[in-house]
Amino acid sequence: MTATLAAARALPRPAVEAAPDTPVLDVVVPVHNEERDLGPCVERLHAHLAAAFPYRFRITVADNASTDRTLVVGKDLAAQYDEVRIVHLDEKGRGRALRAVWSASDAPVLAYMDVDLSTDLAALLPLVAPLISGHSDLAIGSRLSRASRVVRGAKREIISRCYNVLLRGTLRARFSDAQCGFKAIRRDVAQRLLPLVEDTGWFFDTELLVLAERSGLRIHEVPVDWVDDPDSRVDVVATAVADLKGVARVGRALATGALPVAQLRQEFGREPLGRADETAGVAPGTTAQIVRFAAIGVVSTLAFLLLYSLFRTTLPAQVSNLLALVITAVGNTAANRRLTFGIRGRRHATRSQVEGLVVFGLGLVLTSGSLALLDVLAPGASHAVELLTLVIANLVATLLRFVAYRAWVFHPRRQSA
Repeated sequence: MTATLAAARALPRPAVEAAPDTPVLDVVVPVHNEERDLGPCVERLHAHLAAAFPYRFRITVADNASTDRTLVVGKDLAAQYDEVRIVHLDEKGRGRALRAVWSASDAPVLAYMDVDLSTDLAALLPLVAPLISGHSDLAIGSRLSRASRVVRGAKREIISRCYNVLLRGTLRARFSDAQCGFKAIRRDVAQRLLPLVEDTGWFFDTELLVLAERSGLRIHEVPVDWVDDPDSRVDVVATAVADLKGVARVGRALATGALPVAQLRQEFGREPLGRADETAGVAPGTTAQIVRFAAIGVVSTLAFLLLYSLFRTTLPAQVSNLLALVITAVGNTAANRRLTFGIRGRRHATRSQVEGLVVFGLGLVLTSGSLALLDVLAPGASHAVELLTLVIANLVATLLRFVAYRAWVFHPRRQSA
């Protein structure tokens, strides 16, 4: 706490503008059926801000269509603390809640955190300080930084890292942790970006960050100490599917120019996109292509196996295989287009995705055929045997896919035609 207070005293006069009675910081806590955890969360957060934050603040509880006593608890907290208010929404969705509260807030710096307070609150001041001083436009907590200390299960760790690798390969994201529930943004930036963000759920964060990064805005990252909530009720399968759909949608919008990135860069006073961002680059050599293709293939295979395992808990083997394969196909094609074959810009992007799906159809034939053959040769085989069979089939399909990519989909003559 001593270090936090010292940092607070060292903060300069806010560069952001705020009326005398207006809070400098508005921290949003989105909740859905959190009657048990809401009270302790707000009390702890309020005590921390009152002791360690040197400016006026507000805590806004965003009730996402709760059906328990969450709204009642929120109203009691608002009556108890002058700095706490409660906002009720009739529909669920973290993104929907953040958009509603941030759009209406008068605070120049806006933040949010999850109700379980998985992130150590000592990181809150370092998170918002660059926004208050005017140094940065957005700030995110990162659980994947070397300086971070994280306690969570292997499954969530794998999902998080695979997802962020996917973002780097498909959307060229440079931020390290898209889904950490600990972020902040300047109000003037939020007012311009929020109308362009379509997602209302968990993908909201990623879409906002990608749009901000492409607009040339500065994103400040803070290493955080994180302890995963063992009682988390997030539907991992549904969230993963929604996120992958979101990646495809945003990638398509960027490729087709549906998002006004150039206009945003001009409005924010950032340098326009260079020609290298709009045209195809020089393809790497064969050895580099093989190395990059193999690396992307490993990540895609891990993502495929993870998705298959998640789907397999409720769906038949063939359906699980189809869904997992199609979802990973989009990310794999985009990553290989950009990283393996050095093709940038929007030209032929849609055609490449269509042809990539055709190539992945070969993988579907091989993997589905291997599962069908396994069912004939070893009826009732264990899940481990299923995964081993799929790994072998995917290795064969991967080899054939590289040949098809190099000789057909991303052949230089076809790309320059």
